[in-house]
Amino acid sequence: MAKKRSGSSRKNRCRFCTPQGCPRPAFVDYKDIQGLKKLCTAQGRLLGRKRTGLCAAYQRAVATAVKRARFMALLPYVGE
Repeated sequence: MAKKRSGSSRKNRCRFCTPQGCPRPAFVDYKDIQGLKKLCTAQGRLLGRKRTGLCAAYQRAVATAVKRARFMALLPYVGE
């Protein structure tokens, strides 16, 4: 019996990487609040790599950027 595929058929691609590869150093601007909110849940937690499609280097950079934005009071520590 054939196995059914669930979800989308295309592989998630890192939104920060270029077609040539992952640029180094991986840097995400902590002042880009709209971009960082897309990578967080409604409760304020970071989404995982499987949900966001980011590569490992940029997932770490996003985590650091969110922590900096929280410290500077640009993002809340907890959601509504």
